[in-house]
Amino acid sequence: MKKIKFYFKNLKLRHKLVLVFLLTSLASLGINLFVYMNLNTILNKMDAVYSSNNNLNDIAESLEKIQTNLTGFLETKGTDELETYYKYEQEIKNQLLDLNNLPTDNTSKLAERNIRKMTENYLNVANAAVSAKRGRNIMEYTRRYQECQQLYSYLNVYIFSLNNEQFKNNSENYRILMSSIQYSEILCLSIFAIVSVMNILLIIFMTGRITMPLTTLSEKANEISEKSPETVEPLEVRYNDEIGTVTKAFNQMLSSIKEYIRRIRAQMVTESAMKEKSLLMENHLKDAQLKYLQAQINPHFLFNTLNAGAQLAMMEGADRTNEYIRNMADFFRYNVKKDNEVVTVSEEIGLVDSYIYILNVRFSGEIRFRKVIDETLLGVHVPSMIIQPLVENSIKYGTPDPEAGESRGEVVLSLYKKDDMACIEVSDKGPGMPKETVERILARENVGTDPDETKGIGLNNVISRLDLFYDSRECVDIISNEGEGTRIIIKIPME
Repeated sequence: MKKIKFYFKNLKLRHKLVLVFLLTSLASLGINLFVYMNLNTILNKMDAVYSSNNNLNDIAESLEKIQTNLTGFLETKGTDELETYYKYEQEIKNQLLDLNNLPTDNTSKLAERNIRKMTENYLNVANAAVSAKRGRNIMEYTRRYQECQQLYSYLNVYIFSLNNEQFKNNSENYRILMSSIQYSEILCLSIFAIVSVMNILLIIFMTGRITMPLTTLSEKANEISEKSPETVEPLEVRYNDEIGTVTKAFNQMLSSIKEYIRRIRAQMVTESAMKEKSLLMENHLKDAQLKYLQAQINPHFLFNTLNAGAQLAMMEGADRTNEYIRNMADFFRYNVKKDNEVVTVSEEIGLVDSYIYILNVRFSGEIRFRKVIDETLLGVHVPSMIIQPLVENSIKYGTPDPEAGESRGEVVLSLYKKDDMACIEVSDKGPGMPKETVERILARENVGTDPDETKGIGLNNVISRLDLFYDSRECVDIISNEGEGTRIIIKIPME
């Protein structure tokens, strides 16, 4: 049974329809053959019911013809009567072959045997009479003719009696056969009805097995059109026919739609996050620009003024004043023009140099600043204004105040490579920071609340912009202990 199911599942749709048609056709053909053979058998039996009566009647008619022609020949010696006599003689001999000639206890069969023997005896006597007539032996053919008449009378009585007896038996058999015909009609009609119902059920079952996957497929298609495709489950593939192929393609299409929707949603989330980061970056940069230039009404007017002052100092021969004003102009110009750009590490270090020059002019060279630079890393790209704020914080909080008469400690700017990362390190020998403060800064909590932050870009702004630019919270590391100074390390991916 399992093999049949497996074979049916792997059949093509056209072969399934042909199989259903063949099964129903064979069932109909079988019942028709059964009805035909049953009725044919009964009809043959009915034909045989009265065959014995017909045979006896034929023998009686032949005897009558023989007796009539024998009488005519003996009276007139006509040739026509003699020919007719021989004709019916041969006919009756053939008819006698259908009668019983064997000893038996059956009354009818025994009567048939007696009739056959008496008829044969009658023919022998009749032939003897004909021969005597031809020999002109009047006494002999007269005696033989009388004997024929006596035998003819006995045969008629025997035939009539047996015919009546057989008619009674045959009538009973006929009644039984008629009952059999009625029973056969009912049986054939019942079988035909059962087979018809089975054919209808078979057709309904087979067509249902064939069309059910199509119905399920259409329902799933309607479900997709009415609901979200993500909530629709794929169809089970039960057959390997054309419908199974369509079902597999439908499931593949449904899977592709779900994957497409998932990718669109992920893309929308990514684009939304990127837009949000871009807005945050822009806001941070604008905030940095405002903090640096909050006291300036027009930066371009300031640049022009500083340039004019530098030219005036140069004309008067004040080289140091010229250099100071030029560095100030470069410093402010960089902050305004590079506020939203990606720059190289070399450009950032140039800004730090201008800043240190301005501070040394202000504090008469008290700012001790040293650089340890790997020149192969000067071309690495970074967000603008990330080194100068760190140097500013180290000078402001990591060294003594020269205005209070204290000598400044040294601030070191290092650029080196470590584990495929370009590292920018700003270190000082100042008082350092408590561990809790370092953890709070790295956790991006409550950073930048100091009152001096309004005068420059704070550490929190640098960390926030690095997080947005590199999409990582691992770009900045702070190593600081109280009384041991502070090291701030920015790790830039080389790629």
